[in-house]
Amino acid sequence: MTAAARPPRAHGFALAVLAGVLLGLALGFLARALGDQGAGLARALELVGQLFVQLLKALVPPLVFTAIVASVARLRQLENAAGLVWRTLLWFGITALIAVSIGLTLGTVLEPGRHAGIAATAAHVPTTQGTWLDFLKGLVPANFLGIEASTKLADGGATTALGFNVLQILVVSLAIGIAAVRVGEAAAPFLAVNEALLAIVRRILWWVIRLTPIGTAGLLGTAIVKYGWAGLAPLGQFAFAVYLGLGLVLFVVYPLLLRLNGLSPAAFFAGAWPAIQLGFVSRSSIGTMPVTEAVTTANLGVPQSYAAFAIPLGATTKMDGCAAVYPAVAALFVAQFYGLPMGASDYLLVVLVSVLGSAATAGLTGATVMLTLTLSTLGLPLEGAGLLLAIDPIIDMGRTAVNVAGQALVATIVAKRQGLLDETRYASRAATGLPELA
Repeated sequence: MTAAARPPRAHGFALAVLAGVLLGLALGFLARALGDQGAGLARALELVGQLFVQLLKALVPPLVFTAIVASVARLRQLENAAGLVWRTLLWFGITALIAVSIGLTLGTVLEPGRHAGIAATAAHVPTTQGTWLDFLKGLVPANFLGIEASTKLADGGATTALGFNVLQILVVSLAIGIAAVRVGEAAAPFLAVNEALLAIVRRILWWVIRLTPIGTAGLLGTAIVKYGWAGLAPLGQFAFAVYLGLGLVLFVVYPLLLRLNGLSPAAFFAGAWPAIQLGFVSRSSIGTMPVTEAVTTANLGVPQSYAAFAIPLGATTKMDGCAAVYPAVAALFVAQFYGLPMGASDYLLVVLVSVLGSAATAGLTGATVMLTLTLSTLGLPLEGAGLLLAIDPIIDMGRTAVNVAGQALVATIVAKRQGLLDETRYASRAATGLPELA
């Protein structure tokens, strides 16, 4: 498909998502207005949203495994691959440091915890928690597929569910990819099969992504039904502080970094917008990963061989929204809510956790693990996290959009600094759009 043919499809997708947003808002407010009579509509919206997210989650394990293995193998095509790896990680750290500093500043100045209109009785310890011990143990795979069991206590007893530990899948994938490269020619058939499987998974994901407008309507409609304006009001100051921080990172810090590296911010956002948009509505960095990689190569001009490494790695570890801005504001909120002082050493600990512990979020929806990891490191009450869970889906939309934008940004900047970027493609407005996943 030619570049000239892309914009109508891209505009059509954007308009379809916008229509889904408007429809979700309208149906959500209608269901709230109808009260009990709108229960059926509310359940339908929730089911549509849950099925969309469930489809994305189902593709996460094969997508992460095949993408990481393929990305490690493709690094062989690049000169100075080791230099690209450490430069990518360095820029991950730089942008995370800036983002967490903004979060700490806003939390200190706005003091959202002192202005929260929410009762302390709403506090409870979340069922999902994160500690440094759990994080370190999570780096060591318990089994080949990263399968883990979780037990949830309920009134009717305990229920056990199986899930995938994305961080462990990442470690397994890196190990297998490196081993395959070191084995050499004998591993060529395996790498070829992996490439084919990756292409199949990406094609299936493309079909799911085409459902984004419908999923958007369900997700936003459900959020309106559950919370409404009245539900958001008690934590309005907190939500404002988080979104202000996310906005500063996305629309001030990122454009400034682009300018400092001789790149047009307008061209970046035009090219990366399909991925940012999908991240916002899906709330999953990993689910958005193939689209992020596609726009980074097709629209922003980053070489496929490098993007295939940087984007999957970023989707699991690069979280300026979930692991920097949000936990910084949230930690200060909890400390202020309980009247607990925070000194300079506490601020430094927040920075350390954000820069080094972002892999704990694992690229899935929600950031409870990262928040509880931060609170436990600071010795703050874990019950404080329960105060914020009520509006977490609303916050998570903005967090994930920033995560995705940051992943594309770092790959673009590193490619530019290393002389790998196709600047003609980057600057071309005609190259923007939603490239089809091969």
